[in-house]
Order: sequence, then C-alpha cells, then structure tokens
Amino acid sequence: MPKDYYFLLLPGFSVMGFVSAVEPLRVANRFGGELYRWHVLSTDGEAVVASNGMSINADAALHPLDKDATLLLVAGFEPLKCCTAALQQWLRRLDHDGVTLGALDTGSVILAETGLLDDYRLTLHWEALEAFKESYPQLQATQELFEIDRRRITSAGGTASIDLMLELIAQAHGPELAVQVSEQFVLGRIRRRQDHQRLQITTRYGVSNHKLVQVIDQMERYSEPPRTTLELAKHVRVTRRQLERLFRLHLKDTPSRFYLGLRLDKAQQLLQQTDLSVLEVSLACGFESASYFSRSYRTRFAVSPSRDRRAHSHTISNA
Repeated sequence: MPKDYYFLLLPGFSVMGFVSAVEPLRVANRFGGELYRWHVLSTDGEAVVASNGMSINADAALHPLDKDATLLLVAGFEPLKCCTAALQQWLRRLDHDGVTLGALDTGSVILAETGLLDDYRLTLHWEALEAFKESYPQLQATQELFEIDRRRITSAGGTASIDLMLELIAQAHGPELAVQVSEQFVLGRIRRRQDHQRLQITTRYGVSNHKLVQVIDQMERYSEPPRTTLELAKHVRVTRRQLERLFRLHLKDTPSRFYLGLRLDKAQQLLQQTDLSVLEVSLACGFESASYFSRSYRTRFAVSPSRDRRAHSHTISNA
C-alpha cells in the first residue's frame, strides 16, 4: 500500500518548504511505482494563501487520519495565530490514534504549543530558533536541517524539506532510490541532517582565519551572559591584543563591538517573534542594564525596542 502524507497548510505558509517536500515523493513514484500519496489539508477545507501570495487549493478540512499516515504542518510567520483550540484538539486526537506528526519551518511552534514535542528532538528555521528556545526552554530544539525522532518529524523548511524527504525515502526504500530522486533535482550531494542550516561563518563574514571563526562561533552560541574578550581570547589560545588585531584586520571592527551587534540582532528577532517583554529580551541577550540596551538598540536600528515591536506588530496585523 502507498504511504500517505498529509500536508496541513496554514495561512502565510512557505511555498518553498511545501513544494520541496512534495516533489521528492512525486519523483520517487516515477522510479518506484505508486509508493506515496499526498493530500493537502486546510483548517476549513478552503484554499490557503501562502506568504508569497499564491493560493493553494485544499483537498479537505481537518478529519481523522489512518494511524499509518504522516501529517506535516506547514507554517510561516506568526504560526501561533493559527493555533486554535480546535486545531490543538485535532492534533492531540491524531497523536492518540498513532499518526506520525511533523512540521516544516515554523510548524514546530504549533506542535510545541500543543505539548506534542515533549521529550522529542526537533528543529525549525534558524531565524525562529532563538525565539523558540526562549519560549520553550524545556524542549530539545536543535540547529539540524531535519530531525526524525520516533513519531515526530521536523524540518527547518526551505530546501531542507528535500533532505528530510530523501532520508525518509532512503529509510523506506533504500539509499539507491534516494540518490535517483536527488539527481533529478540536480543536487550536488544529499545533505545529512547535521549539515548547517545557515552558510558557514567563513562565507557569511568572508573570513578564513581559523581562530577568528572559532571566536565568532562562540559569540553566536553564548549571549546570556556574553563572554568577555579575554575569555574568548583564551578559548582560542591567543592574547587579548592578538584577538583585537585579528578583528581589526579581517572585520574592521573590535571584538566587543562585533559581539554587541550579534546580541542586538538576536534581540530584534526576540522582540519581533516572541511576547517577551523588552526587559526580558534585554536579559536574554546579556544586557544587565535596560537603559544601556535601549540606547544600544536605538543606535543600531534607529528606533527604540518598544517602538520597533509596535511597528512590527502593526505590519503583521495588516498583512
């Protein structure tokens, strides 16, 4: 019997993540026969508008699924706006019935809010990861491209959905079929789940110095509390002065100013993607002084933290 995949599209979902999950199933059928069937659901059975304005027709509304089926939630910005009591009740019933549940992109937020990711590894889009960790600190959120943990399947979205489906195809029908499918998409290689979601630090910042890359990695990992320049220098076994020289030479900046920029960028994500107060965001990003945080934020973004949050909330509500 073919394996059934159901995709619940939520308003503002990512077309890239959705199509990248469906197309490997289609190509697998081309080479292996009728291995998979896919179905599009919406909460009301009507068409759903994606983040790019495209409208996708649904096959049905929420209804019971066979226990051998897999449901993937496909979301985008503001996933919690779609997290109704009716949706949560339906998801819990599916879980009780033995359906495998999963999510693409920020669909993991809805599963987390419903309590269906407790004691499971999960991933989601890197841009939403820090906000997710602040909102659900008890959950095992990773930076992997995808996670397959018993009856839970999550993907970072975008093209990572291809990697997820190739892994599922390989598990069910062997790596040879997965390679055939991969080659149809002109992929240079099949990425492992541990591959990076984002471009490597060397590419993002245009640096190749090994010690500098290690320090930036530490800065991105630790913002609460932030590490001192001396601590960072000791981590890569150089003096503070040598580290400052590396930053001036390769990034035309100082370690402390560069680190501050990373923490402020994280603060902006938390302000725009969570309900944390300005003070809570300040503390989460390693600022002991709320006034210093506000001044620094205004200097970097030309707007105060509270005004930036209000402006973003207004934009979302009118989208």
